[in-house]
Amino acid sequence: MKKNDDPFDNLDIKHLNLYLYLIPIIGFFPALWTLYRRQGSRQEIAASRLAVSLALTWLLATLLLETGGNFSEFLKLPSLIISSVLTSTYFLVSLALMFRIWKRQPLWLPWFSRIGERIP
Repeated sequence: MKKNDDPFDNLDIKHLNLYLYLIPIIGFFPALWTLYRRQGSRQEIAASRLAVSLALTWLLATLLLETGGNFSEFLKLPSLIISSVLTSTYFLVSLALMFRIWKRQPLWLPWFSRIGERIP
């Protein structure tokens, strides 16, 4: 093994990192850490930005729905239903992105990829 060889340079391990970033809720923290360090390949940074933007959007929408549902008894049930649909969609989108990684396709979502590019 050379002096400059990195054991994490293996493409399979890099793909495992991409899977890790896209795990719903839990993957937010390693993705944020990758963005904070500003290290990683272009694909890892893009996946991190996408994972962070998805998680923050889900969290913000859930908090808004929860807050709105607490103000009115009439809105409580609809906000809970919308919140559950939103959470299910977040998990399904994360699984679909993992499937795209498995097929070695680029990660891209119409709105969230643009939002992710604006994350510093």
